[in-house]
Amino acid sequence: MSQVLPIEITEEVKQSFINYAMSTIVDRALPDVRDGLKPVQRRILYGAMMEGVLPTRKHVKSAKIVGEVMGKYHPHGDAAIYDTLARMAQPWNLRYPLIDGQGNFGSVDGDPPAAQRYTEARLSSVGFELLRDIDKETVPFYPNYDNTTEQPEVLPAAFPNLLVNGSTGIAVGMATSLPPHNLSETVDALVQMIDNPAITLDEVLKIMPGPDFPTGAKLSRRGIREAYASGRGGLKVRARYRNEDKNGRAMLVFTEIPYQVNKADLITQIAALVRNKVIEEIAALRDESDRQGMRIAVELKRGANPQVVLNKLYKHSRLQTTFTVNLLAVVNGEPKVLNLLELLRHYLDHRRQVVYKRTQYDLRKAQERAHILEGLLIALDHIDEVIALIRGSQDAAEARTGLISRFNLSDAQAQAILDMRLQRLVGLEREKLQEEYRELMEEIGYLTSILQDEKRLWRVVKEELLEIKQKFGDQRRTQITEFEEGFSLEDLIEDEPMVITLTSQGFMKRTPLEAYRAQGRGGVGAQAGKTKEEDEAISVFVASMHDTLLIFTNRGRVYAEKVHELPEASRQARGTHVVSLLPLVEGEEVAALLNVRSLTEDGYFVFATRNGLVKKTEIREYQNLSSAGLIAINLLENDALIGVAVAQEGDQVMLATQSGQSIRFDLSEVRATGRASQGVTGIRFKGGRGDRVVSLVVLPKDWDGEVLAVGTRGYGKRTAISEYPVQGRGGMGVITFNCNDKVGELGALMRVQGNEDLLVLSRRGIAIRTPVASISQYGRATSGVKVMNLSDDEVASAFVIAPQD
Repeated sequence: MSQVLPIEITEEVKQSFINYAMSTIVDRALPDVRDGLKPVQRRILYGAMMEGVLPTRKHVKSAKIVGEVMGKYHPHGDAAIYDTLARMAQPWNLRYPLIDGQGNFGSVDGDPPAAQRYTEARLSSVGFELLRDIDKETVPFYPNYDNTTEQPEVLPAAFPNLLVNGSTGIAVGMATSLPPHNLSETVDALVQMIDNPAITLDEVLKIMPGPDFPTGAKLSRRGIREAYASGRGGLKVRARYRNEDKNGRAMLVFTEIPYQVNKADLITQIAALVRNKVIEEIAALRDESDRQGMRIAVELKRGANPQVVLNKLYKHSRLQTTFTVNLLAVVNGEPKVLNLLELLRHYLDHRRQVVYKRTQYDLRKAQERAHILEGLLIALDHIDEVIALIRGSQDAAEARTGLISRFNLSDAQAQAILDMRLQRLVGLEREKLQEEYRELMEEIGYLTSILQDEKRLWRVVKEELLEIKQKFGDQRRTQITEFEEGFSLEDLIEDEPMVITLTSQGFMKRTPLEAYRAQGRGGVGAQAGKTKEEDEAISVFVASMHDTLLIFTNRGRVYAEKVHELPEASRQARGTHVVSLLPLVEGEEVAALLNVRSLTEDGYFVFATRNGLVKKTEIREYQNLSSAGLIAINLLENDALIGVAVAQEGDQVMLATQSGQSIRFDLSEVRATGRASQGVTGIRFKGGRGDRVVSLVVLPKDWDGEVLAVGTRGYGKRTAISEYPVQGRGGMGVITFNCNDKVGELGALMRVQGNEDLLVLSRRGIAIRTPVASISQYGRATSGVKVMNLSDDEVASAFVIAPQD
C-alpha cells in the first residue's frame, strides 16, 4: 500500500536546487585544483588514451573519440563533447593545446570547427603528460555512469595544467576565470617553492610575473599582485602594434590582440566606430592576416596623430580589454577561491602524492619480479632435479606441489618454473636472469629510499618538473609593461598648438595656430575676429591643447581651465564671454592669462603689475586650484595685473614700460612670498606717474638670445640681450624702444630665438603672422622696421610669439 508523505515545497525546492548547484559546480563547470580539468575534459583525454590515440600514433576521426567518450564516460550529447575537444586543440585558446588536431578546428575569427566526421585528432605530447603513470595506481578511480568500467577522479598531471592553460567556467552562483601562464616560469616557481616552502608571493612574482596569453599582446603590471594575493581582480590587456608608413600616410598595424577577443568582431567594431564618426581619423581598415601571423592594418588620414587615434581605439574597441581574474577551483570536492601560493601548493601536494603512489607501485612490482627471479635461479641451480620431479609428476598440480615442497618455493615461483621455456637453460640466459635480478635489487633499494626520505621524494618531483620544462618550455608571449589603463579626454585629443585670444570686453576663444597663415613682414594681415567698438584683443598667446590655462582676474584671483575645454572659434569669430566659463563676481574681469602643464612642478609664478610691482610665489602653492579659484595676488588700488610667467631659480626678469624703458634684474632679488602678498617694486617710472608696465619677460639662466620689441603702430626690431645690463631691482632701467608719433608706444617686449613667428592683432581684429627672423636686428635706442602695415586710425593691441609650422 503506497503512502503519501507531506513535504514543504520550499524545503524540497531548496534542497533540490542545492543538489543541482553542487552537481553543476563539481561535476561540470569548475576545474579541479590538481589537474586543472573539468570532468568532460578529463574524460576526453582519458578516453583518447584508452582508444590508443597517442601522440606517437596516427590521428583518428574526432567522431571516434567523441563516440568513445559519450558511450563510456560522458552521456551528455556529442555536440558538447566535440566543442570541448575542439577547444583543447585551438592554440589561440589554450597556451599549450592538449589535443593535436588535424583539419579545420575553427579560427580566431570565431569560425566554428568542421563537423567531427571531417576532423581528426590525437593526444598532443604535452596533453599525454597529464596522463603519464595513470596505470600505476597513482590516482583514484570511480565507476562510470552505468558501472561497466571505471574512470579517473583526477589525472596525475605531470605539469601544472590549471596555471599553465588556465580555465574559465560559469557554475550556479559562481564563476572561475584563471589566466594561462608560461610553463617555464611556472615550473621555476614550483621548484623554488620546493626548495623554499616559506617563499613569499613577491618572491614568486619575480619568477612568474603574470599571465602569459596564447595571443600574446601587452599586459598592464598594475593589479597583478592584488589579484594573485586575493584571488580576485581585473587585468588590463592591450593589443600590440607597430607604426608603419604607406604612401606618406601613417598606419597602425596590430599584430597581437587581447586574449579571447574575436578578430572578425573586433574589425567590425572598429569599422562601426569609423562609420559612426567616433573615430574620424581612419582612412582605411584591412585584415591582412595570413599564415605568417596576424595583421590588422589601420590606415590614417593625412595629418592624423597616430597616438591620439591609438588611444581612441584602445578606449572604444576591444583592442584593450579587462581580463577578470577569479582563482576559483574545486578543492577536495568544494569550490574555493585561492591565491597564487595556494594554487602552487595544492599542485605540489598532488604531485607528491602521485610520485609517492607510483613509487609504491613500482616497488611492489619490482619486489614481485625479484621474487619470481629468485625462484627461477633456484630452479636453474637444481635443474636436473627439477626436470626429474616434473617428469615424474602425473599433472601440473602435482608438479607444482612437489616443487613447493622440495625447494621451499611459493605458488608464484613454482608456477613460473613450470612456465619457464627450455631456452632459459642456456648459459647466457642464466646470466641475463642474474643481471636482471641485480638491477632489480638496486631499483628496490632506490625506490625504498624515496619512500623513506621526504627530501629525496621532493627531489624526484623537482627533477620531473624540470624535465617537463626542458621538453615543452618556451619563451613568454605576453609583454608585461606599464601603461595607463584608463583614458582621460586629453588622451583622445591631439596636442596641437592653439591661439588663445582675450578681448578687453571679456570675450575668449581658442583657434588653431595653423588658421593664421604666415605672411611677409609689412603685410596688412587678415581678419582675426569681429569686435565691437572699443573692444580690442588685450591678451594673445599660444598654448597646447593639453595645457592648463590659468586665468588671473583684477580681483587678484586665479581660475583654472583646460585649453581643450575652451570654446573653439574661427579667426573671424568673437568667441565666448568669460562669465559663461568662470564663476566671476560682479565687477571681476580677466587681467592676465598663463598656460602651464602641471601645478606640482618646481619653480615660481612671477607676477608683474601695471604700476611696476613684481612678486614671486612657489607654483606648488596653487596645486589645490579648483573651479572656485584661489587668491593669486593682493592688488593695490588703481593697480592691475599685466603678466604672469613661470621662472626657476637662477633666472632673470625684465620689465618693459609703455614709454620704451626696460629693466633687467636677477629673480633672486625678489623674495618668495605667499599667494596673498602684493609684491615689491620692480621698476620706477621716469618723471613719476603717467607710465605703465606693458610686458614681463623671464630670461632662463645663462640665456644669450634676443628680445623683440614691437610698437603700437606696427614697428618692431630684434635686439641682443647682451645690450641690456643687469641692474638692481627698483631702478628706472634703460631705453629699449624709441617711441614717437610714427612708431607709437611700446606694445610688447618678448624673448625670442629667431626661429619663431610673431603674431600681431590690431584693435579692429586684423591679424598678421610673420617670421621673427624677417625682422631686422637693431640697437636698444631705435624703433626698428615696419612689421604690420596699419591704417592711420588703427593700432596694434596684442602680440604673441608662436612656433613655426
